[in-house]
Amino acid sequence: MNATVETLRYACGDLACAGTLVIGPDAGKSSPLVLVSPNWLGVTPEAAARAARIAGPGGVALVADMFGGGRAASGPEEAAPLAEALRNDPAERRRRIAAALDALTAEAARRGLGEPAKRAAVGFCFGGGNVLELARMGADLRAAVSLHGDLVSPLPAAPGAVRAALLVLHGSRDPVAPKAQRDAFEAEMDAAGATWRLLTFGGLVHSFAEEDAAVPGVAEYDEAASRASYRLIDDFLSEAFAAKP
Repeated sequence: MNATVETLRYACGDLACAGTLVIGPDAGKSSPLVLVSPNWLGVTPEAAARAARIAGPGGVALVADMFGGGRAASGPEEAAPLAEALRNDPAERRRRIAAALDALTAEAARRGLGEPAKRAAVGFCFGGGNVLELARMGADLRAAVSLHGDLVSPLPAAPGAVRAALLVLHGSRDPVAPKAQRDAFEAEMDAAGATWRLLTFGGLVHSFAEEDAAVPGVAEYDEAASRASYRLIDDFLSEAFAAKP
């Protein structure tokens, strides 16, 4: 039996958003709720497939709409300015990702699904940065995972602010978020007293867990690293949900 996939309409202030809701066939009242923040292409079928893979048969997931209207960019030329506008406005970036988390929680409650105490967020590339911003602002999450995401922020986490356990999966040769960003992230999270892990995949660049990444030396898919990443995510979320609050 396949997952149920629907459009979920919600608002972030005056911005009308349309994410993709994914409900596993075995989802129930105790299911985890996972917010999935996609790469800068937005609400695409590929993002929905990744959300379904992460949620599994027993979970509920929402692909966040960061640009409004359920927008799916046609390619990097369209996506880059949309993402950059939010990178340059971190407060709005945080409002939009927080609105998506609220929408997931409210819709799951309306349907009698999911357990608010078992919420997590997973993001890819630009979406990884969105998830880390959500954690920095103190969102009530058990876990947050960034795959080859933005690692630094103009609004660093305050001491004690990060409530989620963090997992960052990154390539050692990522030119989008290079080693200097990894070092800065580590220092920031230590200063904030966060619980975090950063796993670096040697020799890999950006977007290694995205099948359509094919820009040599910049963004390249790696099948083995992608499989390993999903196993790590599954284990990390299971561990976080099993831990006592």
